[in-house]
Amino acid sequence: MRDAGIGRLLVASLHQGIADRLPDRLEFYENWLNPRGLRDGTIGLAPLHAVLSFLRTEGDDYARVTTTAGEYAAQWAVGELPSLRRWAATRLPGAMRRRAAIGVAQTLITRAYTGSRTHLALRKATGTLEIKSSIFCGVRERVSNPLCQFHAAAIARVLAELDIPARTTIVACQATGDRACRVDINMSGVSEECA
Repeated sequence: MRDAGIGRLLVASLHQGIADRLPDRLEFYENWLNPRGLRDGTIGLAPLHAVLSFLRTEGDDYARVTTTAGEYAAQWAVGELPSLRRWAATRLPGAMRRRAAIGVAQTLITRAYTGSRTHLALRKATGTLEIKSSIFCGVRERVSNPLCQFHAAAIARVLAELDIPARTTIVACQATGDRACRVDINMSGVSEECA
């Protein structure tokens, strides 16, 4: 999967999201996300694009599946953190702590698909994470609704796993015609001792 730029975390979390939200359709999606490919790390770009394309035809279930997948990816990514990085993201004061935690989310996004690039603009308890070349938003024709739910859910869940209450909002999406995907992050719910 490394040659294709797809991280095992993305494929596994997407498979689990489908299993949770569309269990009756799991067998269909396993034509591309088959257990052997998951285990061996041999699922490439073409099968993943096929899965995402078919998911977009599922209506509202697309958002539910990709949101769930983002949450799983975040849980697993935080669970795999080296102890020093986890310590920094949970123990540093205020702005350093938030920056360290969002750094975990940035790493997750680029680990999920190595073709993605991120840029963070952070001010006190708010920020914007820009994602260029999102695997979720690479569509042939523009769509009417954003397709970045995976990223927004992953960012929010990473922060929650690291004890930073946050809300994320998709404010721009490449799939709808924007230059890049952008997710606003509001961490104003962090207690005063962390601010």
